Amino acid sequence: MEGQIRTPILSVLGHIDHGKTTLLDNIRGSTVAAKEAGRVTQHIGATEIPIDAIKKICAPLRSDWTGIEVPGLLFIDTPGHYAFASLRKRGSALADIAVLVVDVMEGFQPQTYESLSILRLLKTPFVIALNKIDRIKGWQSSKKPFIINYKDQPEFARKELNTRIYELVGDLYDKGFSTDRYDRIDDFAKTVSIVPVCAQTGEGIADLLLVLIGLSQKYFDETLRIHLDAAGVGTILEKKEERGLGTTIDVILYDGRLSQGDTIVVGCMNAEPIVTKVKALLKPRALQEIRLEQRFARVKTVTASTGVKIVAQNIETALSGSRVRMVERGGDIERVIAELKSEIADMKLDTFPEGITIKADTMGSLEALALELQGENITEIKKAEVGNISKRDVMDATTVKDPYLAVILGFSVDVLLDAREAAMQNSIPIFVNDVIYRVIEDYEGWVKEAKEREKREKSERLTTPGMIKILPGCVFRQSKPAIFGVEVLCGKIKTGVALIKADGANIGTINEIQDKGENITKAEEGMQVAISMRKPTIGRQIAENDVLYVNVREEEKGQISGLLSAEEAELLETVLEIRRRRKSTI
Repeated sequence: MEGQIRTPILSVLGHIDHGKTTLLDNIRGSTVAAKEAGRVTQHIGATEIPIDAIKKICAPLRSDWTGIEVPGLLFIDTPGHYAFASLRKRGSALADIAVLVVDVMEGFQPQTYESLSILRLLKTPFVIALNKIDRIKGWQSSKKPFIINYKDQPEFARKELNTRIYELVGDLYDKGFSTDRYDRIDDFAKTVSIVPVCAQTGEGIADLLLVLIGLSQKYFDETLRIHLDAAGVGTILEKKEERGLGTTIDVILYDGRLSQGDTIVVGCMNAEPIVTKVKALLKPRALQEIRLEQRFARVKTVTASTGVKIVAQNIETALSGSRVRMVERGGDIERVIAELKSEIADMKLDTFPEGITIKADTMGSLEALALELQGENITEIKKAEVGNISKRDVMDATTVKDPYLAVILGFSVDVLLDAREAAMQNSIPIFVNDVIYRVIEDYEGWVKEAKEREKREKSERLTTPGMIKILPGCVFRQSKPAIFGVEVLCGKIKTGVALIKADGANIGTINEIQDKGENITKAEEGMQVAISMRKPTIGRQIAENDVLYVNVREEEKGQISGLLSAEEAELLETVLEIRRRRKSTI
């Protein structure tokens, strides 16, 4: 029996701030973008656009919908920040077609190229939404189809847009893709469509939806056909606590059907997959985004493709990012459990005995945080788990010897009260934010500051190289003590350090340092100060214009080498060479 065409799944990808969520906002008339933390979409979301809504939007371009069986479009709004590569891969793996959003002024960015790599890897067809065309000088954008509004633009504005499109075409050609503006394409199977849009005004939205519907119907007819009696399979996007319902899971059902009362197997980290029954299915209303706190309609059965909220018992430990599989009556539950366990094993992150602890609200977010850390050359992860930060996490962190790794990073999680108290008692830093790159920035900022502080403190304790010149005309007392002006040429000098001449002769220690009549403990490169020394006599052991060096011993080299600048390291080698020559002549 010929199957029914399911709703095509579309993945929305692109660089941060290029307008992915705003594009969907315009279509569904919602305001998700304005509510996102840091205005960066942090989780995969799902938006269903029914065919009737699409027909209404596309009415100026098409009136005859004969032959169109596609029931609508289901958008997976994936994060655009490059930290979310694993989520985007998961989103794209579900997708029949991708929409790659590109800022017309900025063109392709690192994360755009990364998205291209994912699409190529997964062999996912895609359309380019060339966004923010209202920023083209002289362009008058309005809520019309692009192809209609284009005719009303001044010639110079059209010329600039076409120039930017040609640059994009050339860029993609170098990457092995044939692309062109959608209205100039004859064979959509061989050429990637570029659809100019303005997500803010709605210009080009009709053109984009029409291209996506056409591609879905013409080129994915067979792959979209499913048998509605097949066992449902989906992916968990998020796990949520809903008032009056308890724990629920938001799922994209991409194959088969699922009904209230069905037995399902749900992925779970560090435990056997959960076997439970569907208590209720809640389907978001049309044009509403599944993450929004809206009233959901209860349904008895759902069929692919759709976003659905599942209410069931014992799903508190369900793992976001894992699969949900329906088990037919009399089906082999053990086989389904084994398949899910194998999939989850592949999702686990490598850990090390020494490393940081990371926590996140979903498995996809955890993978994303680990990937971001890896991009910053932070690969040592001791513990990576989904869930809030607990006292046990803090105690695990206390066993890490490296103070810069004895920390906890959390993304979109809470710090439990006993964990916060334990962290304060054990001096374990915790960095939590609902935007991944800010978690990393806060941690790296802390590391930098802590290392600088450690460097300063260590530098105060140790003797580090310094070179000074006795300033002519600045001898204030010749001896007992000799008081004279000097300029610090390199490094620094401190009270109590010994000075030697270029021939290695020891001339005593610095008793005091004064700057503008005030006693100070150290002077750094570029400063001109007065110093007092008990041992030498000006005109005998030392004289005006002499260059003197802080006496650093060979055995101190290992302790201070990591604290020195390139110039100071070179000065240290000069001092050690002076000492060696002096020693060899004695």
